[in-house]
Amino acid sequence: MALRVLVIEDDEKIGNGLIEVLGREGYAVTLSRTGEDGFFRWSTEKFDLVLLDLGLPGRDGLEILKARRQINKECLVMILSSHDSVPDRVRGLAAGADDYLVKPFAIAELIARIQALLRRGRTDVLLKISVQDLHIDLITRRVERAGRRIDLTAREYDLLEFLMRHARETVSREMIAREIWKDVGRATPLDNVIDVHIARLRRKIDGPNQMRLLHTIRGIGFYLGELEPD
Repeated sequence: MALRVLVIEDDEKIGNGLIEVLGREGYAVTLSRTGEDGFFRWSTEKFDLVLLDLGLPGRDGLEILKARRQINKECLVMILSSHDSVPDRVRGLAAGADDYLVKPFAIAELIARIQALLRRGRTDVLLKISVQDLHIDLITRRVERAGRRIDLTAREYDLLEFLMRHARETVSREMIAREIWKDVGRATPLDNVIDVHIARLRRKIDGPNQMRLLHTIRGIGFYLGELEPD
């Protein structure tokens, strides 16, 4: 679902801050506090972007970058470092980084740079999804229908993204409970919560539009897409 970001940062305050900020932006964030752990996670898990500190305990950031770049050239990498000299930047970029941001940095600039990297970076990463005239941008989490911007809560957006990734398929409440609410118990009250969110989402994305896109399939679940009239 969400784009995956690995943060390799030993400073607890910065690391926790990045988890909070990037989480609010809709990214799935993993934090490593040592070079060894960061190298292990980068080697064994799939990430779309790595935010890499250089002065790490256990293993130097540049060493990690050089080693991973020999194997994995796809993942985007942004160095976050307090070393701000031109030679430092040159070494980082020469080692394989796609961008270099000097600490301390403004959160707004960090987010803007991440979005720019993802947009111009890997061509195999899905950045937008469209169903008819309904569009979502997976980077900015912007939703539009027929050119009109639609404001959604975080939960409504996650629900819509899930439905759009499964467009023209019928999805069950069980699937939604598991993937969006991370609930495997299937408690009946959660069905009611899902139905309420679906109703709110339907009002927002269908609203005044003649073509209805979000449908309830009685006894089964929900369907996002065009349905032939009975």
